[in-house]
Amino acid sequence: MPRHHKNLSRLFVETDLVANEQIKLDKPQTNYLINVMRKKQGDQLVLFNGRDGAFLAEIADPHRKGAILAVRDQVAEQTPPSDLWYIFAPLKTGRLDYMMQKATEMGVGHLQPVLTQHTQIIGRLKLDKMRANVTEAAEQCEILNVPTVHDALTFEQLLGQWNDLHPNRKLVFADEAARSDSAAKYLLPLKNTPVAVLIGPEGGFSDAERELLLSKPFCVPISLGPRILRADTAAIVALTIIQSNIGDLR
Repeated sequence: MPRHHKNLSRLFVETDLVANEQIKLDKPQTNYLINVMRKKQGDQLVLFNGRDGAFLAEIADPHRKGAILAVRDQVAEQTPPSDLWYIFAPLKTGRLDYMMQKATEMGVGHLQPVLTQHTQIIGRLKLDKMRANVTEAAEQCEILNVPTVHDALTFEQLLGQWNDLHPNRKLVFADEAARSDSAAKYLLPLKNTPVAVLIGPEGGFSDAERELLLSKPFCVPISLGPRILRADTAAIVALTIIQSNIGDLR
């Protein structure tokens, strides 16, 4: 998307965006805009909702119980949603946040946590925080489609339900034992095929999980190179390899 009004703050909203209308923010967004970002009456910002494109807006009333924004002109048309799925074993909080942000920046449309044998998380997975994280990343990177964060599945649920949930979609997974030249060989034929990418946890997939993946006709093993990568680094490398071989999936 062209960088329109790149020096203005950007804010994701749920409401419809129509030129020359007004919208009221909820209290958390008002607090963020007025108290955190220090915006005041008359200041401009860019709004988007994932449906209507991006609109220039102005703070008409910075009331602390719900700021009123005056929506002005559309500054960017809505971009089509991404069809790329990123499926991952959750990491510890700091690195999980980083991974979610980078996946959003790289154009992922869907994020699916999967619980594997070696997944290292403590307590319940905080999906609300993950969704807030990708929204913030979209705001910062001028992305008009916020990725969908799905409820977690177990590894067995993911593969057992694959053909029902993802008919005709290939599952590309990082396999440490794959040949180093496997990426282009197996990805280029997928150029017009729906794709998901799967990255395992620290320590990799268990032997049983890897054997199960290799037994499925919809799974495509690729190498990420000769080095041992941390899971958050592997995410960036895998998405880069996929996009360089089969393009930016829309």
